[in-house]
Amino acid sequence: MKIYSLLTVATLLFAASSVIAAEEEKKEKESPWTITAGLGYVSTSGNTNTDTLIFKIDAAYEIEKWKHEVKFDSLNTSTDDVSTANRKRLNAQSDYKFRERDYFFGSFYWEDDEFSGFEYQTKLIVGYGRKIIKTDKHELDGEVGPGYRYFKPDNLPSDDEALLRLAGKYKWTISDYSNFTQDLFYDYGQEQEEWRSVTALRTSIYESLALRLQYEVRYLDVVPVGTNNYDRTTTVSFDYEF
Repeated sequence: MKIYSLLTVATLLFAASSVIAAEEEKKEKESPWTITAGLGYVSTSGNTNTDTLIFKIDAAYEIEKWKHEVKFDSLNTSTDDVSTANRKRLNAQSDYKFRERDYFFGSFYWEDDEFSGFEYQTKLIVGYGRKIIKTDKHELDGEVGPGYRYFKPDNLPSDDEALLRLAGKYKWTISDYSNFTQDLFYDYGQEQEEWRSVTALRTSIYESLALRLQYEVRYLDVVPVGTNNYDRTTTVSFDYEF
């Protein structure tokens, strides 16, 4: 009987500890914070020596009706020790969900791209968003709203204008280990029209480490002399989620 009682107590203690561990793991998974850091590096040598460094960090905080996101990325490329690309971007957005599928948002965007023909560009946008599709596998958000753009072309005075933002954000959860995203942005202003497409495929490699392949296309209808309207960027990076 003593052995039976000891086994019973041990079983109960083991079950209790398993429940506690499961609850702790659940709490960790339900943390409102999600932080992902990405790093990529490409080097070529021979007839042409090229070095490219890509860094990005995404942080999101979501609780009850609020969701806050901050994204920063930088791209630096040198060819034969001469800089050929130097770009930094910051994008922050806050969403307030007032119904299950509807939300208001406020967005701030800043860019410093040495080879874009602009010294800097900033945008402030507010508007309405809706979750058009929300299933276990597929999510699609649509956003619309007015905004303000402030920019300075190289060697010219700064300028500003009102704009209208249209955006679509799609996510396909392929499996527990991979997902596909497609974001489309269109900003219309009297001085400038811009659209941007960001396509990304992310696959987990080991635990919190993942491989990301991303292709971005950007079009500006009015650019300084000597600058292309289209700007295309393909990046491969390793992401680590905290």
